[in-house]
Amino acid sequence: MISFSAFRKFILGAAIVAVPAASYAGVFVSVNIAPPVLPVYTQPLCPGDGYLWTPGYWAYGDAGYYWVPGVWVQPPSVGVLWTPGYWGFVGGAYRWNAGYWGPHVGFYGGVNYGFGFGGVGFEGGYWNGGHFFYNQRVANINVNVIHNTYVRNVTVVNNNYAHTSFNGGPNGVPAHATPGEMQAMHEQHFQPTASQEQFRQQAASNRSQLASVNGGHPSTLAAQTPRDGFGHGNEVNARQGNQQARINQGVRSGQMTPGETRNVENRDASINRQAQADRAANGGRLTGQEKQQINQRQNNVSQSIAADKHNANNDAAAAARNGRTAGSERRQAGRVEEKDRPKR
Repeated sequence: MISFSAFRKFILGAAIVAVPAASYAGVFVSVNIAPPVLPVYTQPLCPGDGYLWTPGYWAYGDAGYYWVPGVWVQPPSVGVLWTPGYWGFVGGAYRWNAGYWGPHVGFYGGVNYGFGFGGVGFEGGYWNGGHFFYNQRVANINVNVIHNTYVRNVTVVNNNYAHTSFNGGPNGVPAHATPGEMQAMHEQHFQPTASQEQFRQQAASNRSQLASVNGGHPSTLAAQTPRDGFGHGNEVNARQGNQQARINQGVRSGQMTPGETRNVENRDASINRQAQADRAANGGRLTGQEKQQINQRQNNVSQSIAADKHNANNDAAAAARNGRTAGSERRQAGRVEEKDRPKR
């Protein structure tokens, strides 16, 4: 019986022969079990200008499927974009096609990874003049820190397969590469960076990321940067991302005024700078005391967000009550006027 490790090496060797040297999108793993559905998660706050989002995905190892969290990473060079890997059902098996960096986004199976990767192409941002511009519709950005942003609605392709994690076969996404994606697949590509590969290895060695252990609900769904690892400040990053999402929702709903938004975002940016400085001084980690201090500051910001929204709700309720009172008075005045009007 051939072991999984030997089988994986065989597949890898076959992929290297079959795929052009300029491309790193080869098939690395082939299994007969479909990957789990994609979990729903919140994107952490972008750590700084120039970071690009790489969505989470299900990888496969000796112990089965495991979740590699979505993470912000620094690309290998200016001007390149990330094409996510994807599982494709071919010849009765699910085969993994690895992700890669390149000048354009290629085919990733039509899988809706979210955050700009809606199935075809990438709508989360673009390069211009050596700078990356972020689409605030899908990217969790603090505009007080990163100013090269824009707002544009995105298109989700294959919306009926919103959480499907593979292409083709039974219940898979029925997508085929477009001419543009085919062209992108033959451009010069770059392998995942060393930090991406190290991050994947960390996920592979963490039992809580195994689908067989977590039932398709990994303990770590996303991280702010690869150096955060697992349990090394991710809870701080996740909370920052959640609070920014609450702020964005408050702005969209009109519950937070521009002044309130600036206040909490400036405080959030200060917390982010503190966390980055603390990590830089401690080899990329936060001490227990530092986590406690940051958590307290985040509690204060969270309370401010809740208070701002609560005040807005109270104002709206008061306006509604006043409107009903005024309306009642107008209706009552109308009845009096009707009563006093002489009959014909």
